[in-house]
Amino acid sequence: MAAAVVALAARQALAGPPYVTDDPQPTDLGHWEIYAYGEGLDALGSTFGDSGLDLNYGAAKDLQLTAVIPAAYSTGDFNAFGAGQVQLAAKYRFLHQGDGTLTPDVAFFPRVFLPTAAPGLDLPRTNVLLPLWAEKDWGDWSLFGGGGYQISPGPGSHNFWTGGVVLTRQVTKSLNLGAEVWAHTHDLTVDGDFVGVNLGADWRLTPHWSLLASGGPGLVNPSRDGRWDFYLALKADY
Repeated sequence: MAAAVVALAARQALAGPPYVTDDPQPTDLGHWEIYAYGEGLDALGSTFGDSGLDLNYGAAKDLQLTAVIPAAYSTGDFNAFGAGQVQLAAKYRFLHQGDGTLTPDVAFFPRVFLPTAAPGLDLPRTNVLLPLWAEKDWGDWSLFGGGGYQISPGPGSHNFWTGGVVLTRQVTKSLNLGAEVWAHTHDLTVDGDFVGVNLGADWRLTPHWSLLASGGPGLVNPSRDGRWDFYLALKADY
């Protein structure tokens, strides 16, 4: 159970919806991006996940403030429901890509995971993720990725590296499709490394509302860290 909980935390640690991997693009100045989401993974005979609100605000030029307020759950061999782990983060883009150059957008996006979850449903100690994210766009294509180091204290836990890469294409004016590879090193003293893949879609329903989804299998160490994972969200832009 601990392996699956930490694996879910590793998935939450990134997250540039609908992907596990994040991107360096901050929310526009003075605007909100709000995701009503649900996500989870299947491991060790149970499905572990959470759902809630992912709130992002463009507080200044190139600066995004983020708060994630979830409820957590597990079903299967271990059934439970309760408060999830609140996350606070700030994304600062310090490098901008330019036309005709190889320079990408790059952002620093530190994130704190607070020990607010119900017992057994998420990490019991404060965690800190320190990542860098980069992106390069050309035409209808975008390539973004990166990662960082997560400090995960507590008995049996292990600090770990986590990251990923995503390639997307704007297929139509309202539909964006992509594929992702993501991974993390062993996050428990008795656990191993993990690699997973996802396919994702972002479908703009109206100028202010979008539907996002992704999912895919685990490839390395899937039985403990996730045979498959999923993400689904309704996004509001204002």
